[in-house]
Amino acid sequence: MKKILFILLFTFPIFMLAQTESSKNEGSKAPNFILENIDGDLVELNEEIGGGPILISFWATWCKPCVEELVLYQKIYDELKNDGLKMFAISTDAEKTVSKVKPYIQSKGYSFEVLLDTNSEVARAYFVRNVPFTVIIDNDGNVVYSHLGYKRGDELKVKEILQRLLKN
Repeated sequence: MKKILFILLFTFPIFMLAQTESSKNEGSKAPNFILENIDGDLVELNEEIGGGPILISFWATWCKPCVEELVLYQKIYDELKNDGLKMFAISTDAEKTVSKVKPYIQSKGYSFEVLLDTNSEVARAYFVRNVPFTVIIDNDGNVVYSHLGYKRGDELKVKEILQRLLKN
């Protein structure tokens, strides 16, 4: 019994910290950014706000849960892009691995916009401490959802939120 109590007392604060980290941005204006995409063009978030919700996935090529999540986000994007969904997959790969991003994206045939955040400046602005990290921005530029990590089924909640935003 003491072991169970000790485990609960030890893991509960960690669980609460993870929950807090996932929701630091929620309810606030999304920080603007200007990042280069994999083709060398600049993309500014503020220019994209207003045409529908924006799904942002912070990820890296070396992150297995990230690449698993991107497969499912591509399906959501394919289903909802004609309704106004925009998506940015922001790679947090550093200078050593950033050269793998474009070939990886091309090999998978992903059609969403892929941006490069090699110094993690944008990731820090969104309180990203680890990847994968998902953010949903509404039509007014507010962060309405953020989530750290990925496990099978998380994409269902993301899709539900996006569908609700597209109906408004």
